[in-house]
Amino acid sequence: MNLHRLLKQREADHKPLRVALLGAGKFGAMFMSQAPRTPGMRLVAVADLAPDRARAALTRVGWPSTALNAASVNDAFKNGKVYFSDDPYAVIASPDVDIVIDATGQAAAGIGHVLACCEHGKHIIMVNVEADALAGPLLARRAREAGIVYSLAYGDQPALICEMVDWARASGFEVMAAGKGTKYLPEFHTSTPDTVWPYYGFTAEMVAAGDFNAQMFNSFLDGTKSAIEMAAVSNATGLLPSPSGLHFPPCGVDDLARVLRPREDGGILHHRGQVEVISSLERDGRPVFRDLRWGVYVTLAADSDYVRRCFKEYGLVTDPGGNYTAMYKPYHLIGLELGISVASVGLRREPTGAPAGWHGDVVATAKRDLQAGQLLDGEGGYTVYGRLMPARDSVEEGYLPLGLSHQVKLKHAVRQSQAIRWSDVEYDDRSQAVQFRREMEQTFA
Repeated sequence: MNLHRLLKQREADHKPLRVALLGAGKFGAMFMSQAPRTPGMRLVAVADLAPDRARAALTRVGWPSTALNAASVNDAFKNGKVYFSDDPYAVIASPDVDIVIDATGQAAAGIGHVLACCEHGKHIIMVNVEADALAGPLLARRAREAGIVYSLAYGDQPALICEMVDWARASGFEVMAAGKGTKYLPEFHTSTPDTVWPYYGFTAEMVAAGDFNAQMFNSFLDGTKSAIEMAAVSNATGLLPSPSGLHFPPCGVDDLARVLRPREDGGILHHRGQVEVISSLERDGRPVFRDLRWGVYVTLAADSDYVRRCFKEYGLVTDPGGNYTAMYKPYHLIGLELGISVASVGLRREPTGAPAGWHGDVVATAKRDLQAGQLLDGEGGYTVYGRLMPARDSVEEGYLPLGLSHQVKLKHAVRQSQAIRWSDVEYDDRSQAVQFRREMEQTFA
């Protein structure tokens, strides 16, 4: 890698990459903490629905107050300051912005932001994996047609998984499975914002003293975020979901090669080349030994006796037959690593992962028995969770994508654990997000 050398050259040439951030939540704040420490890169604008909250976030991560009063994006760039706005589209349109980071987490908004970047010729980095899961393949195509780069966000697990898959394939290995770790038990699928904190071990006092979003944390727990992230990985790598979705097998790092191999060889994989999430908890709630809760992995196959012998000679942990092994990264640093995407996109015009097809989809699934007339509340809420499935199956069955399950009314009762269909809800077919998703279904199905 030579990104740092290239960034230093941009700094020496007085041509830094000019970056705008949409959304000043946790991920965005972590990037903001690193931006001033990175040569050849300037954070010139932050767009957030609450600009004062965004200013507070920059103060919290160490920015001086004197840098937070720019009168315009141009003023920010010239004087080493940051411009704040509640209008993301005005920021995207600014001629003093090269790269846009969408860290809003709002699927419908993300579609609009990408299309605006296409219109104004701005590269786009999608922390907003919710939008990518909803319509990423068509968004990436539109970006290519517009001559801009559409990229997943380094530091988030999907981009790190894509990197490991690329490493394995470029080294000549067949990838058996790739994915991440998480904390999972089947009962978590019914968790709500009211029940989430005990699962994390947080007391009421801890929650009151911190800046915690119950619905966001619940989306991590109830399986939704895992489904969204594995859809992104599937679409970027071509690794396919199992027809029955994610299985969350309990598995530690020493067992990756044994568990994540094909069924016919003693593993749990439905097919060779699968996305899967492993659990840090046994089904009885005991912790898995040497778990990978915060990390990512790839399992790969030896295709010759010579490679199998090399695995043994170099001490790789394999399955009992020595045919499969695994590589893993135990942690991810979220927004602290996002500068890798900025540098890769801005200096090489190369994404850190991007959709190349439509293989995985995330559908809204009832957390409990739901009645006609109820409003769905989307990701991490009280009514639905996201389930991963093959995109072809989702389209054929007419299932409602999770990203469009917020504030829509049920027309029919839906049983617990049943996937919800488009025909089960009242939706606005004039909305940009609905129209774009429908176009993607017609284009890729």
